[in-house]
Amino acid sequence: MPNVNLDAHFVRDAVCQEGRDKTDYYDNAITGFILEVRATGGKTYSLRYRDPYGKQRQHKIGDAKAITFDKARQAAEKLRSKVVLGENPAEDKKALRQVPTLAEFVRDKYIPHIHLHRRNFQSTISFLNLHILPRFGALHLDQITSTMISEAHQGMRSKGYALAMANKLPILFKIMFNLAKKMRVQGASSNPANEVTLFQANNAKERYLSSEETVRLHEALAQSENTQLKHIAALMLMFGCRKRELLDAKWEHFDMERRNWRIPMSKSGKARNIPISAKAMELLQGLPRWNGCPYVVPNPNTLKPYGNLFCAWDTARKRAGLPDLRMHDLRHSFASNLVNAGQSIYVVGKLLGHSQVKTTQRYAHLSDATLHAAVDAAANAAIGPGLESQRASA
Repeated sequence: MPNVNLDAHFVRDAVCQEGRDKTDYYDNAITGFILEVRATGGKTYSLRYRDPYGKQRQHKIGDAKAITFDKARQAAEKLRSKVVLGENPAEDKKALRQVPTLAEFVRDKYIPHIHLHRRNFQSTISFLNLHILPRFGALHLDQITSTMISEAHQGMRSKGYALAMANKLPILFKIMFNLAKKMRVQGASSNPANEVTLFQANNAKERYLSSEETVRLHEALAQSENTQLKHIAALMLMFGCRKRELLDAKWEHFDMERRNWRIPMSKSGKARNIPISAKAMELLQGLPRWNGCPYVVPNPNTLKPYGNLFCAWDTARKRAGLPDLRMHDLRHSFASNLVNAGQSIYVVGKLLGHSQVKTTQRYAHLSDATLHAAVDAAANAAIGPGLESQRASA
């Protein structure tokens, strides 16, 4: 292990000592800077040092044919500085190799996580496959920057996506990086999505069906090629349930004798009960059933819950002249019908499975007829029977 003054000329002429497989030439100027010369003629730059625990380590800088001596010397100086400060370049390099790509993290960590902890993950997987993985999947976690996410965020908006839909991109990134950090995944020490500003979107859409619109929707659903869609929509209007709650519902959850539907786990994370109306009972009893299939409204082709109903729904709503109607608006309509029938906010919230009254209030749309009836009642009470009779006699 000879000590020499390493320079470009020495590197060019250096040979392996006779009878040896390799010879390490130590630089006199930079402690631990080595030129390894092999009997085959190959030459490699490295830095040898001791880590904070006193163990000898060696960090490969590069092949002498691939980088110049000056570049190798500069790299050796930087590495040596890190060693002096107590860092471990070999471990840093090892950690860098362990940083997964986003596609690997999604496959190995994120997807198993949402399968275990979330009920509705199909839409998330679809969003990943359409908007995130094609653009970011091959990048390692530590390569993804806030600028990249912001550009993709703006790009979705420029393509015509709604503000709320575009906001899903940075929000999902934030969720994934928070999970990666919690799991101590290499490359996720910081969250690039934290610096991305969301679009100001008003998600509290007040859309619900009138009686005439409801009739048109049912007529359009009856013509749908998806024979289950008319049942799904009708039940959502009768129960006010979330789409995923109904699609995942099993017959074992329904107590027809007590007229009760028990949802094992709702969006709030708790089980809840929904009373079954007489009309809903009739519809449930008339649903098609398949031997061995536990689901209430399965896909007839797979006998499994539907993952996505958008195409069939989109066709039906356009046929009904309701292109802006979402399936979730059927839940809005259920709440509106309850309020217009005189039910209290407490009852509506109970049936919708809300834990706070303020959440229910966005669903409780009052029709003009209901408001007019209310003010008429108040006016009649203010006038009183005596004044009303005096006006009649006059």
